[in-house]
Amino acid sequence: MNEIAITSAQYQTHQINETEAVNCSIKATIDGIETSVPLDPANRHYAEIMRQVDAGTLTIAEAD
Repeated sequence: MNEIAITSAQYQTHQINETEAVNCSIKATIDGIETSVPLDPANRHYAEIMRQVDAGTLTIAEAD
């Protein structure tokens, strides 16, 4: 299996009300392409992001 190159990852949020937001996806640069990755363990990109986070080679930045 080819290694997926993830060079950045940042949580994206959905505003629930004036004071509360929840993480809904990850904005990531994967193989040079910026994409939105759903927080779904069945998604291959999400699974790879989490594998790299667990390995200590990637950090997911908090949402702006």
